[in-house]
Amino acid sequence: MSLPLVLLAAVSGALVLAGLAGVIVPPTPRLAPRVRPYSIVARAGLGRSADVLGVARPASPGTGGVLRHLFGPPIVTAARAVGRIVESRGDEHVSRKLRHAGYFDMTVEEYRVRMLGQAVLFAGVGLVLGAVLLRSPLVALLLGVCGFVYGASRWKGRVDAAVAERTERIRLELYTVNQLLAMHLRTGAGPVQATQRIVDRGTGVMVEELDTVLVWIRSGMSEPDAFRRAAELTPEPNAARTYHLFAAGAERGVDLAGALRALSEDLRDGRREDLRRLATKRRAAMLVPTIGVLAPIMLLFIAAPLPSVVFGAR
Repeated sequence: MSLPLVLLAAVSGALVLAGLAGVIVPPTPRLAPRVRPYSIVARAGLGRSADVLGVARPASPGTGGVLRHLFGPPIVTAARAVGRIVESRGDEHVSRKLRHAGYFDMTVEEYRVRMLGQAVLFAGVGLVLGAVLLRSPLVALLLGVCGFVYGASRWKGRVDAAVAERTERIRLELYTVNQLLAMHLRTGAGPVQATQRIVDRGTGVMVEELDTVLVWIRSGMSEPDAFRRAAELTPEPNAARTYHLFAAGAERGVDLAGALRALSEDLRDGRREDLRRLATKRRAAMLVPTIGVLAPIMLLFIAAPLPSVVFGAR
């Protein structure tokens, strides 16, 4: 029997034995889902997330079975090593980046495991293409390395694109949201009451962030701390200015309506300047086909009669 068949039989036998062990001896239920409802106030008091969604989501039985305990730690270790190569910054930066991208339910370990899976998949495809189609070990190794690098950076590029898209959406929604908040504040509503009205009637990325602020406040976090935390977690600097303004208004009672209107005007002026720059760039890009296609043809028409003019030939 060949070596690949022996390895396949050994792996299959190990998986069958692990499955039988998981059926005969079920895994011990985790204690975290039982303790989490009693730790909300303490977590909020320390300035950390209250994890309300984790309390509302029931723990599924059998989570983290034998297979996960057997193969999970080496996979997580390998994913962490690959993640350090692709993303040199720490877990806190990666976690904030995932939140900026809108992946709220994805942990840093899940992100790195998916990155490792993409890297292994593309590396395998490169090896198969080089070995089967080109039949060259050196080319197969080179394609495998290129596929690994491409697969490892694929998730990083996807997260960066999601961050840019979410930031642009917040920038587009911020002007309208600030105007509506200023209108509610002018009618006598407080910062939290005005935010609640926007959340009840609106939709969008900015509304989702405001809803998260309200969840933190209901969980026991103070209003200024909740708005400051939102300012730290939002990817848009102008939205962070809005949250800092609300935190100052909740503490010192400043005129939020006038400040929001002034901030909205700054946003509109900045958006107008961005559109002017984009229009200028596109106007310059429109000249490229004219210069690249029509200019050579015009030069040919100009240069065609030059031999007859210079040498007198017809």
